[in-house]
Amino acid sequence: MFPGPEGATLLDPNETRGLKHKHVATRGELDELEQDNIQRGGAWLGRKRKGDILTLNFLCKLHDKLFGDVWRWAGRFRNTEKNIGVAPLQVAVQLHALCGDARFWAENATWSPKEAAARFHHRLVKIHPFPNGNGRHARIAADEYLKQYFNEPPIDWATGVNLQADSARRTAYIAALRAADGEDYGPLLVFVGAQEQPPAGNFPPAP
Repeated sequence: MFPGPEGATLLDPNETRGLKHKHVATRGELDELEQDNIQRGGAWLGRKRKGDILTLNFLCKLHDKLFGDVWRWAGRFRNTEKNIGVAPLQVAVQLHALCGDARFWAENATWSPKEAAARFHHRLVKIHPFPNGNGRHARIAADEYLKQYFNEPPIDWATGVNLQADSARRTAYIAALRAADGEDYGPLLVFVGAQEQPPAGNFPPAP
């Protein structure tokens, strides 16, 4: 039910039953509801005065604020295996380690701010803490990490397109995440603007 674009996580039947709006019949209707919820969640994030993004509690609360008007399981760690992500029992452990690493990067200037945010984003997506909405949650969390720990503006993830829909920008995004899975962060750093696009190679003329 509700097939998504390339790279989207599939929901199992129990997770689908967590939808609060039973009248929703198409992916377009679901996307509209979720986008409205995300806008309200973004407004909440802009108003907040307390809360460290690098805590499990805040990461869960953020997911709930972004998706809790649509899904009953929003803000709760998944308990099912997915086509991506660590084993469910490893979610909390891996998230705790990520928060510690990200704090270390900021305190020790390990990476530039955008590179630290890109690496934080990738690790968060790779852990895949929630049944769905992980990419959107991780992008917003990475932007909040930039704001809280580096006083930097958000990343222009979409460049004016809908990153949830199939597009060249989404294809590049998914490819960059998959390259980072193999420890090649170059494409992701180019994608977020932390690194210049390398020039095309100079090849000898064909014989």
